[in-house]
Amino acid sequence: MSSLVIGDLVAKIPVIQGGMGVGVSLSNLAGNVAKCGGIGIISTAQIGYQEEGWEEHPIETNLKAIEKHIKRAKEIAQGGIVGVNIMVATKKYEEYVKAAVKAGVDLIISGAGLPTMLPALVEKSKTKIAPIVSSIKSATVICKLWDRKYKRCPDMVVIEGPKAGGHLGFSYDELKEITKEQYEKEIQGIIQVVDEYRKKYNTPIPVITAGGIYDVEDMKHAMELGVDGVQVATRFVTTYECDASDAYKQAYINAKKEDIEIVKSPVGMPGRAIRNEFIEKAEEGRTKVTKCHQCLERCNQKDIPYCITDALINAAKGKISDGLLFCGENAWRAKKLEHVSDIMEEFGSYMTV
Repeated sequence: MSSLVIGDLVAKIPVIQGGMGVGVSLSNLAGNVAKCGGIGIISTAQIGYQEEGWEEHPIETNLKAIEKHIKRAKEIAQGGIVGVNIMVATKKYEEYVKAAVKAGVDLIISGAGLPTMLPALVEKSKTKIAPIVSSIKSATVICKLWDRKYKRCPDMVVIEGPKAGGHLGFSYDELKEITKEQYEKEIQGIIQVVDEYRKKYNTPIPVITAGGIYDVEDMKHAMELGVDGVQVATRFVTTYECDASDAYKQAYINAKKEDIEIVKSPVGMPGRAIRNEFIEKAEEGRTKVTKCHQCLERCNQKDIPYCITDALINAAKGKISDGLLFCGENAWRAKKLEHVSDIMEEFGSYMTV
């Protein structure tokens, strides 16, 4: 296994720490992963929620916080690669992207919709861009569109599988029915799609797989499928460096396998979370929306059972009984707090096998 090369960016260990919002992967986690030879990713989802003025002016405050966290992460990273995850579904998506580019971010990973306009937003910058795809179809659509409209290809492609946490690019039925073997064929099909554009543009386009990768053995299996690296999120939650509260981390450590389930998000996409009192209240209709925090482009306050922003902020702050605990399928495997450096050393050990 070799280093992960994305244009002129080189990560010694081909591990990308997945972006987790709200408030789970900010500058401290991302900076430390980058410092240890991986790629650290800041989630821009309501990134400014801890800042003064956020309640009154969430978007403006978030845009300022993007610059703050990128700068802080780069200071921690000491030359390592720092990126951001920006959801296409974000309200004022274009402004978030421009703020990250202006702040000098190395890489933008973008999903929760297809980032059709992303190339235009990073034009004339050094920022690398990577769409998140979950199927051969979505990979084909975004590569073909970028090729036709912008005469360019992705700098990297991230494949997010059905074992991931957060908002997933699958229907509820697909998550229940798809098998490991079926999805591994999908991954190999996506690699073939990307190969077409590697040849056309005569340039490497690394393919990264995400979802359910917890330890070095998971990484080894993923790499054997032909990908160039892995994205890992859940494992980094239970680190001392993670930006979420101690109670959030402990909820992962306490979780049993049967506690992790598919939930219906207010934004219409299924997600994976740890079952808790909040989910029970939502199912019973005992949650409500009191204010709009301007997070997502398509969210009708009248039609949703609870505010996704409030639920995720409560979780990140440690108000677990009032919070939504998104997680990957393997969150139950967390048994203790770890340092980022130890996790990266474990993944790096595969480099010498």
